[in-house]
Order: sequence, then structure tokens, then C-alpha cells
Amino acid sequence: MAKPASKTNFVLFDVIYEDGSRRSNRKVPAEILGGLDGDEPARKVIQEQDNEIAKASGKPALLISQILRVGGKKR
Repeated sequence: MAKPASKTNFVLFDVIYEDGSRRSNRKVPAEILGGLDGDEPARKVIQEQDNEIAKASGKPALLISQILRVGGKKR
């Protein structure tokens, strides 16, 4: 009997950039969050995603001002 494929759980974040723009529901793997760094590892993952998008689009990546966990309290 084969094992079922493991599901990756994601946490969603809204991202606010330094220019005031906002992107919603950015997916970050749940297993990298928590611990002493809390949600801070999500910033790195989202920045890496933004860099890939920027490379594909030919536009520079925006600088992240703030990340907010969807459904979480504003910090």
C-alpha cells in the first residue's frame, strides 16, 4: 500500500510595499514559520518570489515594507 502524498500546508500573507502598493494572499510554507523568528522567514520567501517575478517581467522588484498574516492581528 502506497503512502499518501504529503500535503504542504501554507500560510497566507498580505504584503505592503514601500511604494504603498499591496499584494494579497501570498503563500508561504507553514513549516518555515514559528520558532524564535516567528513570521520573519516569510519575508525572505516572499522577497525571493518577488525577485523571480521581477526577473520574468523585466521590472525591478519592490521593497517590502510590511507583511501581515492573513486573518491575523496587525502588528
